[in-house]
Amino acid sequence: MSVITIERKVLEKNDTLAAQNRELFSGHRLFVVNMVSSPGSGKTSLLERTIEHLGSKKRLAVIEGDVQTDYDAQRLARYHIPVVQIVTNGGCHLEANLVKNALTNFDLKSVDLLIIENVGNLVCPANYDLGETMKVVLMSTTEGDDKPLKYPAMFRNSGALVINKVDLLPYVNCHLEDLKQNALQINPSLKIFETSCTTRAGISQWCDWLAQKVPVHP
Repeated sequence: MSVITIERKVLEKNDTLAAQNRELFSGHRLFVVNMVSSPGSGKTSLLERTIEHLGSKKRLAVIEGDVQTDYDAQRLARYHIPVVQIVTNGGCHLEANLVKNALTNFDLKSVDLLIIENVGNLVCPANYDLGETMKVVLMSTTEGDDKPLKYPAMFRNSGALVINKVDLLPYVNCHLEDLKQNALQINPSLKIFETSCTTRAGISQWCDWLAQKVPVHP
């Protein structure tokens, strides 16, 4: 029982800070995406394609979360957009206080769309609100089609699902229609995109939808 009490206190503190982040984002008319997935699904690759597609249309910034390295932030540095790396030193998810601290490195008046790449994990990040406008869950065809049933909280708490690496469908044990039905069984309102960061299939549809979500600044 004491463990449950401790967890509740931790989440209550996180939710308080997340509300402060959300108020800050709202004041700057920011659309904030918390991008979540298991490791290796292609979050950073999708970010690269998104920046390439939207970089001339929207003012983007990225918060990169990783367990140990800053490799992903280095990959994004070549796009010359504001990027802040958070290294959790083993922590399996980002928390609202880490995001709040990272925000001090941005000029939020000069940002339209902030994308937070969370630590690769389909469990812990589902429970931690960062103040984002929307969670977007990314999974790849190489993971099979049963992940929504195994990790329902992540799919239930997300507004969109990006199914990546569709170019590998002929070579992996994943049935696309089963995957989509499993996801919609958990969350019937999920917006679903099918993408390949290698062939760029579906990237324009994903980016156009995302751009439409970003408030127009006066």
